[in-house]
Amino acid sequence: MKCPECDAELDLDEDEVEEGEILSCPECDVELEVVQVHPVKLNVISEEEEDEEEGEEKLVANEEEAEEDEE
Repeated sequence: MKCPECDAELDLDEDEVEEGEILSCPECDVELEVVQVHPVKLNVISEEEEDEEEGEEKLVANEEEAEEDEE
């Protein structure tokens, strides 16, 4: 299996990874998500996606705090 970002050879075994697992490439340090196991398929996790997820988490936390304040 090759890194989708830098084409470095990755030593992955289908039986040793789980769907949703986050790995990192030893060559380019990009984070990769296992999106399929048989056969293994990897998705590059971009920093934009991480920022969006963090923003959503903060939004949910702020909404929960606002609800508590109203009570």
